Amino acid sequence: MATEKVASWAVNLSYSSLSAEVVQAAVSSFYNWVGCAIGGATHPTTTTAYEALTPFFGKPTSTLLGLKGARTDASHAALINGIASHVHDYDDTHLATIIHPTGPVASALFAQSEAIGTVKGEDFILALVAGIEAECKLGMGVWPKHYDIGWHITSTVGSIGAAVAVGKLLKLQTVPMQHAISIAATQVTGLREMFGTDTKSFHVGRAAQNGLLAAVLASRGYTGSLQAIEAPRGWARVVSVSNTVDDEIASLGSQWEIARNAFKPFPCGIVVHPVIDGCIQLHRELQADCIAADAIERAEVRVHPLVLELTGKKTPQDGLQAKFSVYHGGAIGLVFGKAGPAQYEDKVVQSTEIVTVRDKISATADDSLGADETEITLFLKNGKTVVKHVKHAVGSVQVPMTTAQLEDKFVDQVSLVLGADGAKSASEACWALQSSQSVASLAEGL
Repeated sequence: MATEKVASWAVNLSYSSLSAEVVQAAVSSFYNWVGCAIGGATHPTTTTAYEALTPFFGKPTSTLLGLKGARTDASHAALINGIASHVHDYDDTHLATIIHPTGPVASALFAQSEAIGTVKGEDFILALVAGIEAECKLGMGVWPKHYDIGWHITSTVGSIGAAVAVGKLLKLQTVPMQHAISIAATQVTGLREMFGTDTKSFHVGRAAQNGLLAAVLASRGYTGSLQAIEAPRGWARVVSVSNTVDDEIASLGSQWEIARNAFKPFPCGIVVHPVIDGCIQLHRELQADCIAADAIERAEVRVHPLVLELTGKKTPQDGLQAKFSVYHGGAIGLVFGKAGPAQYEDKVVQSTEIVTVRDKISATADDSLGADETEITLFLKNGKTVVKHVKHAVGSVQVPMTTAQLEDKFVDQVSLVLGADGAKSASEACWALQSSQSVASLAEGL
């Protein structure tokens, strides 16, 4: 039975069974999550949630990353840090399912680790791996029908991953872990209709909060169905018209999904990345031709059909909407030669130059192209025509971000919140997670 198999596997997982590759993938995923959470801490979506919920905060056991001196109870810390980690759409991606796995799991796990106070780095890594593996395997089991229906898969499986991770930290045995999975599974969170709004990142925070709640309840004897995943009216059959959950969980511990995790070079929907990558390359190659609004005649882009389904917003009105606009991604790549959080600020999205270039870009779906592939044909007013083909975008499995690029991304985000010295210190602390004797002490510098 799926629920029991996932629970039993997680309970029996040991640190010694993790390969060096898996441990490093976990550390890198944590590192990237911290950078994104601190980078998103001062975003209006995060601060609005923080200010609205402050009256409900409980015992201050856990850090709100990036907010100096701000602490709250573990439940609200999981929620707020989860929102912050996803608000820029800059977090990691399990490319087989487009789940952003670390946000829900790490947000819950970090908050509870601080509340416990005696969690070592190795214990944290073990729990993180257990949660992400459970999350991604279940996601693969309902992909793609679950997503096609309209569920936001990151949060619908994220709550279960968070419950498994926190349950591992709390040393739950198999039956209580089944109950934790059950309590998380019944709290299905996240509709794709919310993409482009504050609520998209709320999905991640709420999944973290729901998972933490589920594990803590189960640790005190709270019960749910022991067949929550596989039952006729259980999670897998309710959220998808088909599923292969049994087949996917059979590879738990032999095929590690965390090792297939990828990191985003650009803070937007990952399907836009090939276009951004190609347009940045064109900007660098054609600087002498002044790639700007008045130099461009038009640009024709061929993309995988999923790109237009997910990111077809032609006239985004603000930064959150622009993250789902392949046209905005192409425009900032051509004009600025880069695409970081600054290029998704409202004032840039609404600027005359970017609007003008955006209007000159047309996109056509081509199912012969891969999901991380594009072909861009750029027509300049000086008569020059340039074609750029991107087979695999940077940040894909084939062209992963290097450690140096990941560090640059971390420092770029964190410096804006903690300053240059604070970013350097935070970077060093996060890379040292494996040897940390106290996750709570590590949190003090974040």
